[in-house]
Amino acid sequence: MELSARNKLKGTVKKITLGQVMAEITLDIGGTEVVAVVTKASAERLGLKEGETAYAVIKATEIMVGKE
Repeated sequence: MELSARNKLKGTVKKITLGQVMAEITLDIGGTEVVAVVTKASAERLGLKEGETAYAVIKATEIMVGKE
């Protein structure tokens, strides 16, 4: 995965909470939890599952979740 963002934090998906429109993704990054809110469609497209590796990508004031 190549991105223009310089801050990419590798972690483990700890929890996924799906709503009707949005999804809350909690990542464990070295014992610290980072939470991102993304669209439900994006979470489903990424195929995120608890216990797998994902990334918190921080750019400006946003945190995005990415998966290899």
